[in-house]
Amino acid sequence: MKQYVRDRIRELMKLDDPPHKLAFAFSLGIFIAFSPWLGLHILSCILFAWLFRVSKFVVLTASFVNNPWTIVPMYGFCLWFGVKITGNDAAVPVIAWKDIGIRELVQVLKPFLWPYIAGTLVVGVVAAILSYGGFYWAVRRYRRDLDRCRADAAQDRKAR
Repeated sequence: MKQYVRDRIRELMKLDDPPHKLAFAFSLGIFIAFSPWLGLHILSCILFAWLFRVSKFVVLTASFVNNPWTIVPMYGFCLWFGVKITGNDAAVPVIAWKDIGIRELVQVLKPFLWPYIAGTLVVGVVAAILSYGGFYWAVRRYRRDLDRCRADAAQDRKAR
């Protein structure tokens, strides 16, 4: 799995876009991964990639940080963080699952809406900023190392 992820990231770094544009596209995808609008991530990726004129492939790939294995820890942390920063003192509700309908579910979850939105947006912005710097550095380093390898290979060919 680790090798698969590493290979996908290398594919992103090989794209012809300049490093700052790739890093922006990657950070945009990370922001969308943390965004509060569940179910609209792919549509958001395509829309924002088109709006900012960046690679849809990079934005979509980065947004898949949010997946079935990570969604609960990501949104759980964002909700916890949102509760802390908004000062919301709502307790974890006891839900009678057998007797609950849509109306009751909305009433139970309503106190958590603002903390959820605030938490996902703040964590998303921070994650996007950090991922921009990290991805920009990684692309520059990868391309520098690739240029060195090519220069060494060309020099070896000349020496023969």
